Amino acid sequence: MIPLILSGGSGSRLWPLSRKLYPKQFLPLTGSTTMFQQTLKRLALEGVGKPIVVCNEAHRFIVSEQLDAIDCSAQTILLEPFGRNTAPAVAIAAMHLLAEGRDELLLVLPADHVIEDLHIFHTALGVARKAAEQGEMVLFGVPAERA
Repeated sequence: MIPLILSGGSGSRLWPLSRKLYPKQFLPLTGSTTMFQQTLKRLALEGVGKPIVVCNEAHRFIVSEQLDAIDCSAQTILLEPFGRNTAPAVAIAAMHLLAEGRDELLLVLPADHVIEDLHIFHTALGVARKAAEQGEMVLFGVPAERA
């Protein structure tokens, strides 16, 4: 299973903390490490490969620095020429793997989610993997608390 970390974003939602060149996923908002780094750390599991990171040109050095800071490496960092949200980012990663002759499960994750209970996440990931290996499409989510 290959994690695909979507690390785009304009940095406009949490302004002035985050900004265009330093969006929230690269800030330590929920602990001593950044949200991007927390995403990487929660994927340090058996059977989970090195991640593919999709980001824009302006963030490529931040991504590299934050990977190095936690002694993590990515398979590759794919640069979006311009942000077009989730589907195109997933498509370029899938095409990248296919161009290498690889047909592997992709675990698509945003770089800015907070997941507090890692045991539940890891258990859900195991269940999801089994379903995906049987050809099912799997989506993670949480029940809405308000409309």
